[in-house]
Amino acid sequence: MAPRRLLLVGEGNFSFAAALSETLDPSTSLTATCLQRPADLARDPVAQENVQRLREQGTEVRFGVDCTQLADAFELHDREFDRIYFNFPHYGRKAGVAKNRELLAKFFQSCTDVLAEEGEVHVALCRGQGGTPADKPMREWHNSWQVVAMAALGGFILSDVYPFSCEAVPGYKSTGYRSQDKSFHVEGALNHIFTRSLPFEGLQPRIFRIKLGDQWFSFPEPEALVGKLNRGFLEAPSCHPVKTINEKLIAELDKAFPLKRVKCSFPLLPQGGTGVVTSWNCDILSAAFWISFHEDNANSESLTGGTTEDLEDCLVSFSELSLPKSPGRDSKEEAHEGIYSQSKICLRPSLLVHVQAVIQAPDFLPGSLHILSGPVFQKCRISPFTMPAFHETLFIFGFSENLKDGCLQSLLDHLKGILDNLLTQTFLEGSKLSSSVEFVFQPNGKDYMINVKSHNLGPDCAKDLIIGSVITSDTSILHKDQCFVFVSMNLDLLAMLVWSISDWRMLWTFDNRFLKNFVPGKIEPFKSYSLYPPCYVHDISFWLDDKKGFDELEFHTLARAVSQDTVISIQFLSRFQHPKTEQVSLCYRLTYQTCDKALTRQQVASMQTQFRKEIQQQLHVTPR
Repeated sequence: MAPRRLLLVGEGNFSFAAALSETLDPSTSLTATCLQRPADLARDPVAQENVQRLREQGTEVRFGVDCTQLADAFELHDREFDRIYFNFPHYGRKAGVAKNRELLAKFFQSCTDVLAEEGEVHVALCRGQGGTPADKPMREWHNSWQVVAMAALGGFILSDVYPFSCEAVPGYKSTGYRSQDKSFHVEGALNHIFTRSLPFEGLQPRIFRIKLGDQWFSFPEPEALVGKLNRGFLEAPSCHPVKTINEKLIAELDKAFPLKRVKCSFPLLPQGGTGVVTSWNCDILSAAFWISFHEDNANSESLTGGTTEDLEDCLVSFSELSLPKSPGRDSKEEAHEGIYSQSKICLRPSLLVHVQAVIQAPDFLPGSLHILSGPVFQKCRISPFTMPAFHETLFIFGFSENLKDGCLQSLLDHLKGILDNLLTQTFLEGSKLSSSVEFVFQPNGKDYMINVKSHNLGPDCAKDLIIGSVITSDTSILHKDQCFVFVSMNLDLLAMLVWSISDWRMLWTFDNRFLKNFVPGKIEPFKSYSLYPPCYVHDISFWLDDKKGFDELEFHTLARAVSQDTVISIQFLSRFQHPKTEQVSLCYRLTYQTCDKALTRQQVASMQTQFRKEIQQQLHVTPR
């Protein structure tokens, strides 16, 4: 739909407004404004002619409008502009980059008062001024106007950028060079299109309620996983790419093997119910998110700290949780006295925890692929392709021992063919971006890692990515008459590779613009609606406590929680030992950057301050 109400600010001679008005649909209204008073333009015949022409066409022309105070210029009923234009802003005279940044920052903050919710702000800048990689050549950041960072102060993100074309608005004449009636060069100029960001402070930890047996319990959402529980990406109504890729994978395997889908419960795992994982991966549980749940006899309204969500539709009973009993006491006595009121459970770190239950179920069918899909949660170090929450699909294949080699090879061959087909897409005519899949044999002599070498995600991904694993079991472990193969796939990484999504955090965004990129039946490269977000770098150093060890994994997890997943890199810089006290100090560099929201330098500074406090309290270190 064409924009209905347009606002032009900072017009010089009104030539852009006059030219633009000739191209507009009759249903579109245009308001053209400038800072000068009518008397200031009395000596400019071009400006006077353009103003007269605009008014004859019914365009509203206003003088004395300060683009940094737009709320003062328009009454409440006269706001809600669909598009605001500011062409080649300049503070005036010989103002440097600092003054022009200040002008941009105040302009964007002013736009929030008069722009429609889904409106756009168009800012045209001369070559190099914006400071983004779209500028050719690109200026050094400190010498640019830092337009994306200034827009963030008003809650805006850069959603598109393209060359500014004078030919598109015939008759436009740039003027105002150093506040004079002189034109300036617009060769290489760029038009930057900004849209509103979701509010950064919008997500708060939720409290979940779950019914275990006849009692209700509650537990807080881990701060490192805020916004990642109960999202339902794999549920029936979802059109999320992880669901799309999962359905494609299953549909292709269905052509070669009989399939049986197994429903996954909510991802809670008891402290005593994790033994099945340890025989294959002893590291999984060490990285699990352990949580405490508490008996909840209060109404939802009395719970504090965030939104409350009931999980009654995906419940587990006390018997399923297999919570440990205290010595010498029976479970009824413990339940009566509230022994379960502060029990430890963890969020499921892998679907492999369900393997034993699936195989021992009475309806398990050897020779069929049993499929489970669901979210899993693991603490991990911060890097571009490791994520604390992702969606896993698990294929369980049971067969007679004498068929082991043939069945395994058949499964691997079909899987490789399906993945190669999914990961090789013709995105542009005459240009093919490809990924190669290989199964890497592990040192234990029986398992494989599923590796993908891809350049689809940019220079950071010019290496092998592990998107899954193939695990073969001994017959004695789970079933005396059967061999089993378990294929685990990271659907989030697979979706990133297929659609060229460079940042895993984008998969978890609450911004509705993300899902609009995905057209049913088509696979096209993802186009981000937040371009060139600025990076902010902070160093932190601290003394270690001699009596306590330092857990770097918890350091990364804490950084995720405090920064709300805006820390994209943690780099170890140095280790220092005091020559006299022998106390050890570590220094790290944190890089902050968002993928879908506006993030300001001030917000990052506040996060860094909070992070210093949190590591002192939780990791028992002393910031320097």
